[in-house]
Amino acid sequence: MKLVCVEGDLLDQDVEVIVNAWNRNVIPWWLLLPQGVSGAIKRRAGLEPFRELARMRAIPLGDAVATGAGRLPFKAIIHVAGINLLWRSTERSVRDSVRNAMALATQNGYRSIAFPLIGAGSGGGKAVRVLKCMRDELSSINFDGEVRIVQFKR
Repeated sequence: MKLVCVEGDLLDQDVEVIVNAWNRNVIPWWLLLPQGVSGAIKRRAGLEPFRELARMRAIPLGDAVATGAGRLPFKAIIHVAGINLLWRSTERSVRDSVRNAMALATQNGYRSIAFPLIGAGSGGGKAVRVLKCMRDELSSINFDGEVRIVQFKR
């Protein structure tokens, strides 16, 4: 695996698939005001990825599901349940989210994927700790492609 850490905008990455740090999908998306990564996706992709999410089951904490990318140029969006019902991330939820997103990317034959810092924004995790945790989890995964971790910067 080629692992790259960059600063920038997740939605501007030259990859096949991106990861959305989502919630457990228990509360309908239209009752929420998507913020952070999800808000940016909604503004640029349109509503279709979130409508697809609405048709899915509740997502176990740390699990991952895929939807289309709407108006974004990616092949798909992988949504991970990185925060619990109290809107907090844990080391376990971050690690499980990374592992399950990577498994889904591998199953679907994607060769490049970009992650935000899962659980660092609305999830309350410290960026430095989340980045360390994600890098550590990725080091134990065999993936024949490029993985980007994107720290948001305007």
